[in-house]
Amino acid sequence: MVTLRFQEKRIDRLILGLVLVLTCFGILMVYEASSVTAFRDFGDELFYVRQQIVWAILGSGALLFFAKFDYRRLEGIAPFFMLVSFILLFLVLIPGLGIKALGARRWLSLGFFNFQPAELAKIAFILYISSLLSKKPQAFPFLVVSGILLFLVMLEPDLGTTVILVCSGFSLYFASGAPLLLSTVFGILTCLLGFLLIFSSPYRKERFLTFLDIGRDPLGASYHIRQVLLALGSGGFFGVGFGASRQKYAYLPEAMTDSIFAIIAEELGFFGSVILILAFLVLIYRGLKIAHEAPDRFGQLLGVGITSLVGIQALVNLASMVALVPLTGVPLPFVSYGGSSLVIAMVALGILLNISKHRVERR
Repeated sequence: MVTLRFQEKRIDRLILGLVLVLTCFGILMVYEASSVTAFRDFGDELFYVRQQIVWAILGSGALLFFAKFDYRRLEGIAPFFMLVSFILLFLVLIPGLGIKALGARRWLSLGFFNFQPAELAKIAFILYISSLLSKKPQAFPFLVVSGILLFLVMLEPDLGTTVILVCSGFSLYFASGAPLLLSTVFGILTCLLGFLLIFSSPYRKERFLTFLDIGRDPLGASYHIRQVLLALGSGGFFGVGFGASRQKYAYLPEAMTDSIFAIIAEELGFFGSVILILAFLVLIYRGLKIAHEAPDRFGQLLGVGITSLVGIQALVNLASMVALVPLTGVPLPFVSYGGSSLVIAMVALGILLNISKHRVERR
């Protein structure tokens, strides 16, 4: 028998504190990782960190807004957010509207800043699937919406975001009470599709082969991961010291974005890295606890979806940094440089905080 007891309606202060601490820590490390590159390219070592501060302020405002906005009202407008995401993901593929960089077309230019529609699609997808599955597990509409979204994201192409969306989607599908056998079949088919996508692209195939043999092509395909591992190894237990990173001097690609954990490990060592990982683990634990104590089915699934979205993204980033999975272009939530990623992550945590205000105690 399950008994319910309503608790005092206040947000989860531990999650709020962790998000703010991680964001402030991210600003500090963005400065550390980007100062040399910013001075080289713009003559201003504060160029990137200044933008990150602006995004952090905007994201904090969004977090506070959604922490006060009743999450149950999002269920009715979830289809609208999903439709807008589809439109934006389509627009980003149009030459002249979408910005192409590093072989991918992932950003829309909005004049004074660039926006990444795939980041908005993450939270829109979680909202819509939570609303859909809160009524009952529905395989066909779940697969249709997921398929359209993943197809548009892969046209950019963006395999990292695709992996996060797939894992988050199936986490929600499993949590909705879907049959275990059906979930297992979907999981196997998804893995097979993933291998097909990897070997259908020469670039992704090269990344995968490099993962299997890091020693191959040291100045080419494996250069990035070798520099990451060099940074991790140089850090030792306590690190080389704050500000003393050598990899940030243009040796490590994407030092302030996807590879920022390598700079953290180099400067703060194993000890600092473990503290950062523990912060994410606590965040995930509290998020799942909030989902468990949500008062309705939509809140439970939404809590699971948001927690899995942040947790899986952090896991993929950290695992790729220590060569447990192939290197992927996935930012570390709240820490890596990037306005779209930071703001959307803070919006998601704001929704989670609002769910925590309505929690009940289940015995």
